[in-house]
Amino acid sequence: MPQRTEYPHLQAITTRWHDNDVYGHVNNVTYYSFFDTAVNTYLIEVGGLDIQGGEVVAFVVSSACDYFASIAFPERIEVGLRVGKLGSSSVQYELAVFKAGEEEACAAGRFVHVFVDRASNRPVAIPDRLRAVLEQLVV
Repeated sequence: MPQRTEYPHLQAITTRWHDNDVYGHVNNVTYYSFFDTAVNTYLIEVGGLDIQGGEVVAFVVSSACDYFASIAFPERIEVGLRVGKLGSSSVQYELAVFKAGEEEACAAGRFVHVFVDRASNRPVAIPDRLRAVLEQLVV
């Protein structure tokens, strides 16, 4: 089971009332939103990604998640983020969801971003500034 110490970046996220499903826990699809939030917060705040007007954007092309323990609103969580593979135009993120302060993950997943030119939707090299901050997460 993934451990908190295996992830160089942690993003705090608050679960929301509507995250719970009829079974009383956070629905599986919501974990993908947590992953997206953690990655894009990092890319915007640390890497300077301009999601509104930048020439380069990142598209998710693959994703998966494994679940180990449930979480439910109103728990506070942290999403661990690391980079498993850094290519020329793509990056594979490895993520894990932790209850705040706990060492073992409740879920672990991965997804791949391909960086593309906004106008043409064609793959481009990861911009230097983003590559530099992504390299900090390679384990």
